[in-house]
Amino acid sequence: MTVQADLFCADAVTRIEGPLVFARRRVEVGLNEAVEVIGADGRVRLGRVAAVDEAFMTIETLESTSGLTLAGTRIRFVGEPVTFSLGPGILGRVFDGVGRVLDGGPPVAARTRVSIDGAIINPMRRAKPEDFIETGISAIDTLDSLVRGQKLPIFSGGGLPHNRLAVDIALHARLRSGKSEPFAIVFAGIGVPYDQAEAFRKSLEAGGALGHTALFLNLASDSSAQRLLTPRFALTAAEYLAYVEGRHVLVIITDMTNYCEALREVSASHGEIPSRKGYPGYMYSDLATLYERAGRIQGRPGSVTQIPILTMPADDITHPIPDLTGYITEGQITLDRKLDRAGVYPPIGVLPSLSRLMKDGIGEGFTHPDHPALANQLYAAYARTMGVRLLAGVVGAEGLTPTDRLFLEFGKQFESRFVAQPDGARTLEESMAVGWELLRGLPETELARLSDEQIKRYLRKPAADG
Repeated sequence: MTVQADLFCADAVTRIEGPLVFARRRVEVGLNEAVEVIGADGRVRLGRVAAVDEAFMTIETLESTSGLTLAGTRIRFVGEPVTFSLGPGILGRVFDGVGRVLDGGPPVAARTRVSIDGAIINPMRRAKPEDFIETGISAIDTLDSLVRGQKLPIFSGGGLPHNRLAVDIALHARLRSGKSEPFAIVFAGIGVPYDQAEAFRKSLEAGGALGHTALFLNLASDSSAQRLLTPRFALTAAEYLAYVEGRHVLVIITDMTNYCEALREVSASHGEIPSRKGYPGYMYSDLATLYERAGRIQGRPGSVTQIPILTMPADDITHPIPDLTGYITEGQITLDRKLDRAGVYPPIGVLPSLSRLMKDGIGEGFTHPDHPALANQLYAAYARTMGVRLLAGVVGAEGLTPTDRLFLEFGKQFESRFVAQPDGARTLEESMAVGWELLRGLPETELARLSDEQIKRYLRKPAADG
């Protein structure tokens, strides 16, 4: 890392506010350039140029500005953007939010240094996302399948078990193609309490997944400016693993709401004009710079698949964070508070959940030829169940037809035996077997999404030998 210049004048720094250092511009400097902010005590704080004009500049420090003084602060310019040193040894390691080793081991032996903002992918070189990633979660694998190169967020709410679900997916996610293609996990916790960060680390270690995982942990006590860089460091690591080492990488990021809150806080410190609910007007494009780093590139090995997790304030799906996320991503998995209160884990709301790229990763050659038909029939039957429940709330269960009562029972079994997984993760075959078994309780005349051959093969009991 080459140092371009030092800025050390008695009147250089004009103001320090939260994580931001405001200074007069005395040298040539570019936006997002890496800097070192050195206090009077000699302590070095990493930062980057967040705004610049002809006379002044704003620097985001990635650590606390406590102890900095206007007269005793020196700013050192690196002459390049913030970079991340990467090498084959990043798997199995634990990093903080800005890529520094946290696990007590030696630094990663660097093979390359890459800008954390990533390279722009030419749209003409983007390959179509396809093929299936198994998560071990029946409601996802069967009904809202995850496809390589997809970005599929999880919409949660305060108090719902999204962090537990994130760990379970990290522990059990795998490829199913039968090819000997390497697979890796990049797990990023943004603004998490210390005890939750330790729970992430211990769970992945105990489950045997840490060996093929790069874990990034940004704590709630860390600088808000550092929070903005954590997903960028994580995605830079994922791109290296995918496009250099040829791995298929699943990136799990929790919680994007903490990221957006940090974005709002830093934007307000800049004095920028707020937009909806106080968030900056550029939040859509900022989120897009993260989500659009998922995908596959023609002629390059590997792929990057994203599962960003966000908590909807007040369970409001129209809030700017889930609203803008939904515009950029390809569907959503929604957690249901009523199911959670009923003791269902994972409490995935099937009807509001959607995977727009599911058709490109299931069926013949990917999962099972009958997988699409089963998914369609289970979804249709559960949708009918919800209508029957509304009717039962008006006329009572006694006023329902015999067929409607069968759908009412199907709904109970579907939530307690298919959506809920009391015995832990399932393979896709096990999930499909449960689905076929539940459909046996419904009249064949109501199964319009299945062919006669599928009904005969999976739902009719074989005739007893005479």
